[in-house]
Amino acid sequence: MPSSPHVSIELHPVPEEGSGPYGVAAGPDGAVWFTQVHHGRVGRLAPGGGYRSHPLDPASGPMVITPGPDGALWCTLNRAGAIGRITTDGEVRAFGLPSTGSGPYGITAGPDGALWFTEMSADRIGRIAPDGGVETHPLPVSGAFPSMIAAGSDGALWFTLNQADAIGRITTGGEVATFALPTPGAAPVGITAGADGALWFVEIGAGQVGRITVDGAVTEFPLPDRGCRPHAIAAAPDGSCWFTEWGTGRIGRVAADGRIDEYELPTPSSEPHGIAVAADGAVWAALEIGALAHLRVRRGG
Repeated sequence: MPSSPHVSIELHPVPEEGSGPYGVAAGPDGAVWFTQVHHGRVGRLAPGGGYRSHPLDPASGPMVITPGPDGALWCTLNRAGAIGRITTDGEVRAFGLPSTGSGPYGITAGPDGALWFTEMSADRIGRIAPDGGVETHPLPVSGAFPSMIAAGSDGALWFTLNQADAIGRITTGGEVATFALPTPGAAPVGITAGADGALWFVEIGAGQVGRITVDGAVTEFPLPDRGCRPHAIAAAPDGSCWFTEWGTGRIGRVAADGRIDEYELPTPSSEPHGIAVAADGAVWAALEIGALAHLRVRRGG
C-alpha cells in the first residue's frame, strides 16, 4: 500500500483583518486568488509572496472563485445576486442575475466555454457566458440548497443538493437528474471531479467523503471524527482528493482507495473553507480567521 504523503504547512496571514478568506483558486497567472467574504474583496497572493487585493461592492458577499475559460477569475457574489469577473490585471466587473434573492454560491468552468453556477436560494442552476449572457434552469426539487458544482468527465455538470441529501447532474442542454445519498442528513457541500473519472464530494452533516460514478453509483467513506464538518474538496492529479474540515480546523486527504489522512493546521479553530490544488501539486486552503494555508506535499519513502 502506498505510504501517506509528508506535508509541511505554512500560513500566510491576510493583511485586512476580519476580511474572511473563503473561496480559493489557483489562477492562470501562477498566483493564488481568493475571496474575502466579509469585506467584499478578491485577494491575490503571488508565487513570491507579494499580496494585493481588489475591492468589489463591500456588501456583495463573494464566495466561491474559479478560473474561467477566458483567462479571468470568476466568483459568485452571494449577497448581491450577481456573478463577478476579475482579470489577472485586476479589472473587475459584476453581472446581475435575473431573479432576486438567488443566492449564487458554487461556480465552475463548463465544457461549453461558459461558467456554470448554483443559485442556493432559488433552486436553480445557472450558466453565464464570458460576455455576461445568463440563462438559468429550474431544479425538480424545492428547498434543496444547491451548493458546489463541478464539471464531470461525462460532459455534464454535477452539483450537491445540501438540504435534499442528494447529488444533481445537469447537461449543457439543461436536462437534470438527481441521485439520493444513502445516508440521511448527509448535507453534501463540496464536490470535485476526480482523476478516476468519478465525482468526489463531502458530507458536512454526516462527516463523510463520498464518491459517485457518472452512472450514479455512490460509495461513502466515514471520517475518523464524524463531527468534523467537511466543507470543500479538490482533486489532485495522483487520484487523491484534499478537503477542509471546518469543524475541527484540519485538512484531510482521501486516497483513491478511500484511505483517510488528516493534518492539523497550526492555528486551532481556523475555520478552513475553500481548498484548491495548484499546478505544482501544492494545496491551498482559505481560513476564515484571516489567512491562507499552504500545504507542501511530499511523497514518503
